[in-house]
Amino acid sequence: MSLVSDTVSIVLAGGVGSRLRPLTQDRAKPAVPFAGQYRIIDFTLSNCLHSGLRQVLVLTQYKSHSLQEHLRDTWSVFNPDLGEYITNIPPQQQTGESWYQGTADAVYQNLFLLRRSGARFVLILSGDHIYRMDYNKMLAAHHLSEADVTVGCMNVGLQDAHSFGVVSTDINRRIVSFDEKPARPAPLPQDSGRALVSMGIYVFSIDVLLRELENDAADSRSTHDFGSDLLPRVIHTCRVFGYHYGDDQPCSTDAGYWRDVGSIDSYYQANMDLLTGRRPLDLYSECWPIRKHERAAPPARIDRDGFGTSGVVTDSLMSNGVVVSGGSVNRSVLSTGVRVASKASVEDCILFDDVVVGEGVQLKNCIVDKGVEIPVGESAGLNPSIDAQRFTVSKNGVVVIPRGYEFTPQPAKLRPGRTLHPEPTRKPELARTSSQ
Repeated sequence: MSLVSDTVSIVLAGGVGSRLRPLTQDRAKPAVPFAGQYRIIDFTLSNCLHSGLRQVLVLTQYKSHSLQEHLRDTWSVFNPDLGEYITNIPPQQQTGESWYQGTADAVYQNLFLLRRSGARFVLILSGDHIYRMDYNKMLAAHHLSEADVTVGCMNVGLQDAHSFGVVSTDINRRIVSFDEKPARPAPLPQDSGRALVSMGIYVFSIDVLLRELENDAADSRSTHDFGSDLLPRVIHTCRVFGYHYGDDQPCSTDAGYWRDVGSIDSYYQANMDLLTGRRPLDLYSECWPIRKHERAAPPARIDRDGFGTSGVVTDSLMSNGVVVSGGSVNRSVLSTGVRVASKASVEDCILFDDVVVGEGVQLKNCIVDKGVEIPVGESAGLNPSIDAQRFTVSKNGVVVIPRGYEFTPQPAKLRPGRTLHPEPTRKPELARTSSQ
């Protein structure tokens, strides 16, 4: 049998996502919209799909309703009659009365599924990273090196390494140290400005995984996390190798792109990366398409407002159903159903589904969650002190307007003799998607 048919994949998708609040106030982090038409988890699941992996368990937990709906509506693509599945697995108290207590505990609570899978290998993935990767090559490296565990690794700048598990390897790429989120990361021997870090992608031989998870569960001192507990221990007792990410890019245009979008600033920047002249992740490449939910909506449109002024859109992503009527949009991501009215300015922003930007509104460096209506004359992202009183503002100054926020109406300011151009007609609330 092939390596992929001998592999069961586990996608960890149950984290709280506290650093992404308020975007994760009502949804799981992997379910947060990305690039207008995707959810974050679509990238990991698309990698599984194109890598030929057909047995996928998605471990969900916190605020998982939106994610479960998305898995049902977008990822019911495999044939269960052939033993194929992408299955949502919430906590089931198989081993006790607790929810998932950590990444290792989440897998431990589902050992019965691994035992009955018949798999020889287990691929463990995170549901909140943006990247393309052919997992076949990592599985092949694991098999050829006769490893017990293989850890996906990549080089990052030393100043960023403290956010990851920092890895050291010998000349044969066997891991000799694993330090989770160290205050002073160890640099690469050949490059003092960079460090080798774990990507949170692991391949285990299944007998090793079962044994080590049982040992971890019995350790009262453990926090039951792969990076903090299990991996630092097994490098001394098992054959653990590093797999260097970069040579397995299915699309040459991606150039080793991988982003952890666990904070507002990293999430915002990953979206903005898609708008640059040389996009480090090319969504338009046909070699490895990212699957998404296709909401029924008409084509995007740019038209004139009631005064004859045409809308202007530059260096932006526009999804289906977007209408820009006389407004200006620059370096922004507009999700399905967004409306931008006359004289409005949207710059360096991410607007989720069905956001309405009223006449004369000024937005800069903002993320606006689903369905928010911004009335005539409002602004955000222009005055940090005022923004901080109303909204979440990130370390880098990104303003996040949460779902359900209601603005205090402002008096309209129009030139004499002009009448207010009506805002675009809103669809009835029941016609909108219920997914968060």
